[in-house]
Amino acid sequence: MPNRTLGRSGLRVSPVALGTMNFGSAAGVPICSPAVASRIVGEFLDAGHTLIDTADKYNGGEAEEIVGAAIRGRRESVLLATKAGHPTGAGPNDRGLSRAHLTRALEASLRRLGTDHVDLYQCHVPDPDTPIEETMATLDGFVRAGKVRYLGCSNFTAAQLVEAQWAAQRIGGAPLVSHQAQYSLVDRTIEAEILPVSGRHGLGTLTWSPLGAGVLAGRYRRDAPPPPDSRLGRVTASSARLGRYWALDLLAERKLRIADEVSRVAAELGAPAAAVAVAWLRDRTGVSSIVVGPRTPDQLGDYLAGMGLTLPPEAGTALDHVSRPGSAVRGA
Repeated sequence: MPNRTLGRSGLRVSPVALGTMNFGSAAGVPICSPAVASRIVGEFLDAGHTLIDTADKYNGGEAEEIVGAAIRGRRESVLLATKAGHPTGAGPNDRGLSRAHLTRALEASLRRLGTDHVDLYQCHVPDPDTPIEETMATLDGFVRAGKVRYLGCSNFTAAQLVEAQWAAQRIGGAPLVSHQAQYSLVDRTIEAEILPVSGRHGLGTLTWSPLGAGVLAGRYRRDAPPPPDSRLGRVTASSARLGRYWALDLLAERKLRIADEVSRVAAELGAPAAAVAVAWLRDRTGVSSIVVGPRTPDQLGDYLAGMGLTLPPEAGTALDHVSRPGSAVRGA
């Protein structure tokens, strides 16, 4: 598929981005080994896609190290995005969007990634304790120093997006060109405010969790334990209490009904359920790129299949109907 312009900028990005949250180990438990992750990166780039998204938070920085090693020798063909803002240590300045933290965080990310610049540097989460002017001035300094090409954010509210753009304008600095937000058939919340505001203020949208944490891939069944290698299975294994909390959300009847419809369409088309969910999201207004997070090459293949899958109009209508915000589900 052709690349898309990211927000009100000249940067063109692939319509699918490789998310790397699963690269490495979490709490000492391997999720995706460096060897498998390197294969995934290679297959992603060989398929003609360019945008790789990571963060300093992912598995304590291990994901950035794995990405850096995987793209060595191919850096010029990669649009490299990373994020900062989550805690990276126990100190009072080891988190947030202050000048003190962001400056150290960027230098640490560049070392782990083995590069002298990132193409897209993003605020991972809002920071209510730091004036937005300080954050935007710091980010603008990174751009002026050549260490960052473009700026973005993640998980901001509509109001926070507007404040950030206004702050950039007031200081005469580089604005944000992208915003990351959760978006899928089971969570269409951003359609109400985030997408319209992003469009008006020049931000492209990078969507994460396109499979609703796996439920749209058909991995979870009613009254059946989650597969041990699934995200819910791993969470449950580490904490039964947290697993029950996740299950209440992931296995809500409305989400399972939507997953049933995805599976029905997938069966009719002879395609993976994941490909159907991605194909629906690909065509939504305002979406610049879909961040996918495979743990295996096979999962990557299912995601990429969705980029070339054409949904018949009646299938798209059925998916729109069953997933529309506020829709009632009989028996829920």
